Amino acid sequence: MADQGSRAWRAIFRFQYRILALIDPAVRAVWRRFGIGNVVDVDVERRSGTGSRSRLVGLLHVGGNVYVGHPNGDVGWTRDVRAAEGGVLRYHDGVEWQFRAEPLALGDERERVILSTGQHPFPGNLMYRLGRRQVRAVGVFFRLADVPGTQDS
Repeated sequence: MADQGSRAWRAIFRFQYRILALIDPAVRAVWRRFGIGNVVDVDVERRSGTGSRSRLVGLLHVGGNVYVGHPNGDVGWTRDVRAAEGGVLRYHDGVEWQFRAEPLALGDERERVILSTGQHPFPGNLMYRLGRRQVRAVGVFFRLADVPGTQDS
């Protein structure tokens, strides 16, 4: 594995996420009505300043903290989160949370997050498990926290 990880796993994850993008409208319809496991909608301002980007992602809970990430390295929405340092998270029931995001460096916390990806609904949990070496090599993760002054007292 090089800095970019495995070429095969890079291709597998790209293919998986292309399929998810194609079926996104149907998945969102089910998600809005019933919810899907730990899936939330992350909305973040684009780096270009031309609006926002919305993606359904899995929310991970580890040791009292909340995390999001991508298994295959930086992609558009993770670059936007990094640049904006946060965004808005929406649950299927309409509840919103304005968050700030801190990128995780290599280390114990990031490893615990990677090991927690079994929280994702199938097939995500399986893909993260099978591709764990790739996720360790290139995965991008963020710890989410409240934006100061935005929570009710």
